[in-house]
Amino acid sequence: MSPDRFCELPGARRICYRSHGHEDAPAVLLIVGLGLQLTYWPQALITGLVEQGLRVITLDNRDSGRSFFTDVTPPSVMQQFFRKRTPGYDLGDMASDVIALMDGLQLETAHAVGMSMGGMIAQTLAARYPTRIRTLTSIFSTTGSLRVGQPALKALFKLLRRPPRNQQESVRDYLDIMRVIGSTLEWGEVAMRDYATHAWERGGGEASNLGTARQIGAIINSGDRTQELQGIRCSTLVIHGDKDLMVATNGGFATAAAIPGSSLVLLPGMGHDLPKCLTGTLLSLLSGHMR
Repeated sequence: MSPDRFCELPGARRICYRSHGHEDAPAVLLIVGLGLQLTYWPQALITGLVEQGLRVITLDNRDSGRSFFTDVTPPSVMQQFFRKRTPGYDLGDMASDVIALMDGLQLETAHAVGMSMGGMIAQTLAARYPTRIRTLTSIFSTTGSLRVGQPALKALFKLLRRPPRNQQESVRDYLDIMRVIGSTLEWGEVAMRDYATHAWERGGGEASNLGTARQIGAIINSGDRTQELQGIRCSTLVIHGDKDLMVATNGGFATAAAIPGSSLVLLPGMGHDLPKCLTGTLLSLLSGHMR
């Protein structure tokens, strides 16, 4: 398992990342979703990609994990519910962090793979930095249009509950929401509990609550990105599950429809997570696409 490393960005900011595999191999950026940390990516998936001759780079987005936290005032619960734009950053700013990391690592190009909000960041990278992104893979993500990709009400209510105040509450809340949005194929409670327990300490405890709210603000501030996605020209793979209650499946269909020439793979039983039983399938899809 690779240790945490840091890339210094302008303005005394830094991005935490891990690098797996030979540094001269073609690079793959794995970008996590809302409130998640780089430790969320399954090690078996990372190892499989490295064995395919790729260099895998995972990173903490701003306002999560061990990357820099901003001082942006996060949107209130009501502002989040009504999708009200607020002062702060957007997905374009988060994509620019990834480009700064690539610059720091002297990576001219990379394959971009993102899940959920990370898929939105990866989409933005492909749209705005076409010479830097070799292929795009968007996993259970959406376009930002309010007509598609919306969470089920029972998932939304879980998100709007009072933020956890300690590690025990954080682990409880994470397991509660994963019972709603997770895949029907497998229930890996031990792995989920281990991730959530470690993430509370690694992500700064209660500070992570504000970070997640700021990231929600970035999604809201970016609005409907459908028109921008229509300008993507790199080879694109869209993966979605048919049991996703966090980002409705029509968000995946809309993403594929917006990006010219993209391919859509719908995985039966997959929810809004990466269950162990699908590691082989995802590895085959990703490696095949990037070849």
